[in-house]
Amino acid sequence: MRAGINALTVAFVVGVVAGLALTPDGRAWMRNPTLMLGGSAVASPVTPAPEPAVAPAVAPVAAPVPGVAITPLAERAAKGQLRVGVFGDSMADGLYAGLYRDLQGQPNVTVSKFSQVSTGLSRYDFVDIQARTRTQLDEQPVDVAVILFGTNDAQGIELDGQVHPFGTDSWKAAYARRVDDLVALLRSRDVAVYWVGLPKMKRDSFDGRMALINGVVSARMRALGVPYIETTALTANDEGQYEAYLPNDSGRRVLMRANDGIHMSMAGYLRLSAPVADRLKRDAGLDRPAAPQAPAA
Repeated sequence: MRAGINALTVAFVVGVVAGLALTPDGRAWMRNPTLMLGGSAVASPVTPAPEPAVAPAVAPVAAPVPGVAITPLAERAAKGQLRVGVFGDSMADGLYAGLYRDLQGQPNVTVSKFSQVSTGLSRYDFVDIQARTRTQLDEQPVDVAVILFGTNDAQGIELDGQVHPFGTDSWKAAYARRVDDLVALLRSRDVAVYWVGLPKMKRDSFDGRMALINGVVSARMRALGVPYIETTALTANDEGQYEAYLPNDSGRRVLMRANDGIHMSMAGYLRLSAPVADRLKRDAGLDRPAAPQAPAA
């Protein structure tokens, strides 16, 4: 029996390494493990769970926090302050840059970066996003959380002592549970959540994995009543296929993607951030002209 369990443990480790090799930030981590902690800290040795077994059952999905009323963005903006935080992985780093540029002209609106390269919702043994986000909110509260995760998440999830292989029903449920837990944490701090979907990818196999993640996340956002900003069609050509050069607003074809076929150029990140900025401005009432001031007596 123990030999069988040990074989499963070895298979899990092999699956983890294979999963890292298939993710953009994971390949960088394999060359330099400190990148998993943002490139500045030494990764702590991973302590495996005691004899994990492959889960045959679907993990439970957390329910949204009941009775939590989120302050509307327009009400926050009317008080003279709107603090936007961008959470996620390396793709979210670029989204932050675009959103910062989009909103920098708005009075009393700040955009802060909380994202970190090589992170995701699958591998909490490296960086526990739930714990990290809680610490970040303790140190710097925000009014709005814009989230973009997924490029490193096409890996198995170890949860409650069970291994959930990527793409299985139990993996989808485990991933949905982590998505729900993150949304619940943010809502418990009266933070309005906006989730941004993953863009179109160049390699078909990787694009299929990202589409699976988008499907899980978009379904949870509908269930939780969280705005979900879809970006796949926005980053594909008219035939729905990947293309590095896409027309901008003036019709001129511009390089939108990085050489890896995953990340974006600055023009591409601005393409991702534009609908997010528009939605935030609309919800906060920032897209409406200011009320005329009464003439002085």
